[in-house]
Amino acid sequence: MHERCLFCRIVAGEIPADIIHEDDLVLAFRDINPQAPTHVLVIPKHHIDSAADIGPTDGDLLARLWATIADVADREGLSRGWRVVTNVGRDAGQSVEHLHLHLLGGRPMAWPPG
Repeated sequence: MHERCLFCRIVAGEIPADIIHEDDLVLAFRDINPQAPTHVLVIPKHHIDSAADIGPTDGDLLARLWATIADVADREGLSRGWRVVTNVGRDAGQSVEHLHLHLLGGRPMAWPPG
């Protein structure tokens, strides 16, 4: 755990969150500033700064992240479609330096995104 990382503190239970999934590797919770009717953040429980820091030994974690996203999308009723976004670095809009995937759905999505 990185002491000052917001998401590590959520994983540790120090900061409350609307958690909708938790297992040994992954945590999923509702975004406090939703950009769609469904906006869930899916994160690894151990700290990884961003997608740029995923390594060759992280295959099981990646599989679990994506399986969790698909499960949450199904449970949230997103049968018409959903989008997953991750940002790497400040210029891309990453505001928390802990890998997180945004699951967005419940409305039509425009392309290209902002």
